[in-house]
Amino acid sequence: MHNNENPFASEDITPAFNDEWVAKRRVADALKQLTEVLVTSSPDIEQMHSIAERLEVTAASFRASPRLFGRSRWAASGEHGSFAQISHELNPLSGWSNPIAPPLNSWIDGDRAYGVCQCNWAYEGPPGSVHGGMIAAIFDQFLGMAQRMGGQPGMTGYLNVNYHNRTPLNTELKLEGMLTKVEGRKTILRGEMYANDVMTASCEGLFVQPKGGIDAL
Repeated sequence: MHNNENPFASEDITPAFNDEWVAKRRVADALKQLTEVLVTSSPDIEQMHSIAERLEVTAASFRASPRLFGRSRWAASGEHGSFAQISHELNPLSGWSNPIAPPLNSWIDGDRAYGVCQCNWAYEGPPGSVHGGMIAAIFDQFLGMAQRMGGQPGMTGYLNVNYHNRTPLNTELKLEGMLTKVEGRKTILRGEMYANDVMTASCEGLFVQPKGGIDAL
């Protein structure tokens, strides 16, 4: 069963809150396709200038529509869903309506957190491999979600990443997270990343709940 208020309740992809997000997900997917085509193609130079002109017109048209800067303002309007639902759409690592997100799908099952994502050619670092900075960003988002198991959401204090093997592009990446310790306002977790059943990276993350709670920011 889907839980729109908690998009991390199961591995099922949470459906869009309304038709607006359905349409925005479609636009994000088109932009994602365009990005991968851009970094993997070498068309005629004049053709690229023509494509750029059409995209510039589209961007200008988009820019003239009503805009909301920051997820807090989206939530405050009361028309686009709760803050959690909006974050599920716009987060830069896991947002289904954000074209720069792979995206990462993550959930909690019992005392473990799990995640799945796949990075295309737009995220290449070493040849045929996911950029190490992208791996760190995925871990940061994944453990940031997994800290729900500790019951006190906080902000990243540190993230120590170990790279064991190359992480291949265009391959399903599986993540697993465990809660290590809760100490005062601190939550410590461990995460692991696998490709084809081979661990490619692991990490430890410390998250610190701000004084007064995360909502006090």
